[in-house]
Amino acid sequence: MRSLNLDQLRALVEVSEQGSFSAAARRLNLTQPAVSLQIRELERRFGVRLIERLGRQAKATLPGRELAAAAQRIFRECQHADMAMRRFRDGWVGIVRVSTTNTALMYDLPPILRQLSAHHPGIDLHVTNMPTRESVEQIIQNRVDLALVTLPVANKHLRIMPLRSQNLVAIFPAGTRDVPSKITPSYVARQPLVIEHTRGAVYALIMRWLAAELPLARAPMHLGTVEALKMAVKSKLGMSIVPDVAVGRREDDLITRPLRPPVPCTLALIEHRNKPNEPALEIVRDAILRLRDAAGSPLLVGPASPGRPRRGPDLHSAGS
Repeated sequence: MRSLNLDQLRALVEVSEQGSFSAAARRLNLTQPAVSLQIRELERRFGVRLIERLGRQAKATLPGRELAAAAQRIFRECQHADMAMRRFRDGWVGIVRVSTTNTALMYDLPPILRQLSAHHPGIDLHVTNMPTRESVEQIIQNRVDLALVTLPVANKHLRIMPLRSQNLVAIFPAGTRDVPSKITPSYVARQPLVIEHTRGAVYALIMRWLAAELPLARAPMHLGTVEALKMAVKSKLGMSIVPDVAVGRREDDLITRPLRPPVPCTLALIEHRNKPNEPALEIVRDAILRLRDAAGSPLLVGPASPGRPRRGPDLHSAGS
């Protein structure tokens, strides 16, 4: 059977919608006999009546309505194909899906996103905020291409690239008296505490650090973002424990102290070990890996994929 003729299908749709051969002809910029011929050819092809003629009116039969609906779906797919090819013609490179922790999204990614937007407008970058545990699941299920996570993370399906060594620090409202130079679990256990939500990786690190003091005498308050935690502390709702990158600049309304023993909170980039290396993915990966270069290039966890470069092109810096 020969291929469907899109012009004939379009004629069927127009006659069905306009209820008239002459109106359909005007819409298609054709003569009425030409439209009638296209409908007859479709009817011969399928062996069924598609349009009923009632004087000057035309009405689609049940088979005609079914075919018109199918034709609309075909036209939509044709439009999608045309748009996709137009994007390639206009310099489109591809889609990259990135998930990230709240902290990385706020303090690490903005300059990288500005770089990519300025120098690689042909990349569709879809950024989603989610906890580390969910990012790992999304990477393994191939729903996300790259993820910024908080270590430790371990999974045989992952390629793990540490980016920046960080530590957790304690923060207190300005004016808090007798704050020790280093904060211990026993000290924290006696304070009102405001910490990350229970699904977050930082929450798990804090609970492990506080293990000898659990259960706490007072249940901690949970908030969803680092900035919300800082605001709660500034409002004197309690102390908090956050990544040091969140208080990298001096804030007069906060007191910052290191933890004893220290709690590493390393930022890492992960992807599926068997992920095909496409141009858009490589560009985005290399841009994010500049965080690693700036921090002194820590070692890669696990072997690199064959043929995959460890360093990317030198994008123009947009700040840090």
